[in-house]
Amino acid sequence: MRQIQIGSADTRASDVLASYWFFAAERQRVYHRRLAGVPAPWTEDPVLARFRFTNAYRAADRVSQDLIRVAYAGSQSAEDLVLRVLLFRFFNKPSTWDELESRVGQIGVNEFDVDLYDKILDGLLADGRRIYSAAYIVPPPPFGAKRKHRNHLLLIQHMMSSGVVDKLGAADSLQTVFDVIASYPSLGPFLSYQLAIDLNYTTLLDFEEDDFVVPGPGARSGIAKCFPSLGAASAEDVIRWMVDNQEAEFARYGLDFEDLFGRRLKLIDCQNLFCETDKYARVAHPAARGIGGRTRIKQQFEPQAPPPAPYFPPKWGINDRAIARQDDLVLA
Repeated sequence: MRQIQIGSADTRASDVLASYWFFAAERQRVYHRRLAGVPAPWTEDPVLARFRFTNAYRAADRVSQDLIRVAYAGSQSAEDLVLRVLLFRFFNKPSTWDELESRVGQIGVNEFDVDLYDKILDGLLADGRRIYSAAYIVPPPPFGAKRKHRNHLLLIQHMMSSGVVDKLGAADSLQTVFDVIASYPSLGPFLSYQLAIDLNYTTLLDFEEDDFVVPGPGARSGIAKCFPSLGAASAEDVIRWMVDNQEAEFARYGLDFEDLFGRRLKLIDCQNLFCETDKYARVAHPAARGIGGRTRIKQQFEPQAPPPAPYFPPKWGINDRAIARQDDLVLA
């Protein structure tokens, strides 16, 4: 096993670490090829070709792309931004957002009506429609309603009436944003971190994504497979080491990594890549032991329509490069 010094800790890395960097580079290659309109197959790797994985960069995923567009398409008042992000991400399903918006018009604090939204969502369920994404579990808040979606609407109402917007506006770090969100019922560490990142995409906040990270369960399992012996290093230490050493690691394994239009991998991305590596290793490294004992990848890859032109938070300064790069790839 490879010996790696992470801070003051001596760690040992397995062969799965090489697959982490391979997965990041190859998944990003697939992303750029699809943006360029290159016909399938986009990879010769049998695992990536067969199963569904998220992008190397969280902000490039389809649902995150939809959320970013939702955030920037409407009112930029702090209250409207927070409400739209909460409402979108609690259900995490673009079709649910689209249905609500088509029924009530532009969504904001003045249009938010728990009873009306509850009735619309009840109707979707009665029609056999799914209103929640299966991407990750969103626990039901304890507000006493019979149905989960009404409890989430009541949670949004509670958060807005309790001054969450002012608390977020007064935050001095991404961790403080996380702490504010995590103080509300049913919002555990993983979902609170995801919401902190979502809110940080908007014009409301502008903290560096490399300031703070919260490893989710899947990431911790991926870390266990990559680093069977962590010594005194924490999961957070490992993720930060991956960010700090990404260029050297890609070079070490002879990988050509095409980044996100000049943007390096951030803590949220490397955290997410550990989760995806945990899944990838179930097939590529079946003997590697993670946390939870999962052995299968549930979702098969099903090609969809080519992704639309990407749109990232304008404050990142990469949208013009993304458009120019896509044009270059298409012409090539």
